[in-house]
Amino acid sequence: MAIVVDKVQKKRDIALASKDLFVQNSLKDLTISKIASNAGISKGSLYDYFLNKEEIVFELLNIMLSEYDEYKKQKLLSTCKTKEKIKIFAEFFYSDTTSELREIYKDFISINLTTPNEKMKTYQSECFTRYFNWMCEIIQDGIDNGEIIPESIHIAKGIFALIEGLFIASSTTNSIDDLQKELNTNIDTIFALIEVK
Repeated sequence: MAIVVDKVQKKRDIALASKDLFVQNSLKDLTISKIASNAGISKGSLYDYFLNKEEIVFELLNIMLSEYDEYKKQKLLSTCKTKEKIKIFAEFFYSDTTSELREIYKDFISINLTTPNEKMKTYQSECFTRYFNWMCEIIQDGIDNGEIIPESIHIAKGIFALIEGLFIASSTTNSIDDLQKELNTNIDTIFALIEVK
């Protein structure tokens, strides 16, 4: 009798078995052979699930972001203050909790910038829309609760871009010594301007 393999689960298992390799090594330094060996499968078997190592990064990011989103939802419930929710939202870019996820995210962004494919571009667009909408919901709740002025909704995309932009700047330059402090200072400054007095 033939063994039935759950291909979705097997794909997930291979990606997760490879996570430490991707976190600890440069994508360009990894080979399919090394990834397959680390996952305990043959190179040929790995190709049954992934076309290349970039697809493994994509799978890992998808798995890890889904898990992190659940964590973040719970953490956002710990405060009712809009400014603190925005700071929780920004923690992704500096928290020890997300250090491995950030490494995978950097690889994904690099792939998307250098050799994008439609599936990855679509996924990136969906992620942007999902997180931007989440930011808008947080800001709209702050408006509805009378914490911040109604016009605040118009800077939701700017806040979102500022947070990610500071992360990219800190990752690619030596211009930001303490990203957490920089983000919190910027968020505090924005809220000094939009909070209802």
